[in-house]
Amino acid sequence: MQLLARGRVLDLTTPHVMGILNLTPDSFSDGGRFFAVNAAVDHALTLVEQGAALIDIGGESTRPGALPVSANEELDRVLPVVEALLAQTSAWISVDTSKTVVMSAVIDAGVHLINDVNALQAPGALALLAAAQLPVCLMHRQGLPAVMQQAPVYQDVVAEVTAFLAQRLLVCEQAGIRRSQCLLDPGFGFGKSLTHNLLLMRKLSVLQSLNAPLLIGVSRKSMIGQVLNRALDQRLYGGLALAAWSVLQGANIIRTHDVLATVDALNMLDAVLSVEHAVLSEE
Repeated sequence: MQLLARGRVLDLTTPHVMGILNLTPDSFSDGGRFFAVNAAVDHALTLVEQGAALIDIGGESTRPGALPVSANEELDRVLPVVEALLAQTSAWISVDTSKTVVMSAVIDAGVHLINDVNALQAPGALALLAAAQLPVCLMHRQGLPAVMQQAPVYQDVVAEVTAFLAQRLLVCEQAGIRRSQCLLDPGFGFGKSLTHNLLLMRKLSVLQSLNAPLLIGVSRKSMIGQVLNRALDQRLYGGLALAAWSVLQGANIIRTHDVLATVDALNMLDAVLSVEHAVLSEE
């Protein structure tokens, strides 16, 4: 399994870490910390030094209760940082956006991946990504950020999330986007209760039946705080447990604020999983 972008290959036979860079004043974890361009670029470069293969840049918060911003405001936040990072690092640059006009601008700027919590449902988004021939992440969510956590309801959350992602994959393929270029994200915390999130995590391997790479983002999320009774700045260990579990269930990319710790955890997991082959090779 691999992603292709601008003549480059991201090999997914081993998992990769995607570092989160929020350029917003109101993101749930680090809103406002990296609002200035220089601070944002410096932080992203630090994440790359710590082992991030991808940097995911967001100019609009999608936390529960978040209100939308205009496309112009989102671009004012994102474009200068995208341009600076493309000039300073070989890491893949992803932009987290659901607006077609923002997608178009950052694709023209040279990004490698579009991460869309709306799964390319905005007018023109499918045609744009098909023409660009870049990878895209399709996420499931129930409801808009402002209201999505008020009362999420499912008959069978695993089946419904799987069916939605399967349908979006089909639509993408019909539009000319290859399945192998579509990352799937079940959307932990996006219109889901704690029980829904835990059920999805427990049955994560079901998504492998869709034959597309998986991106998982649970870094510092409320599901960890609810289970462990931990404040926002105390959720690292719970997040590492979920990252390791996700990889064991088939995840290819882990999206996180805590890059160094996550890279260490996944490298340790890989060492354990690889030892039998290594011993046999030595013999």
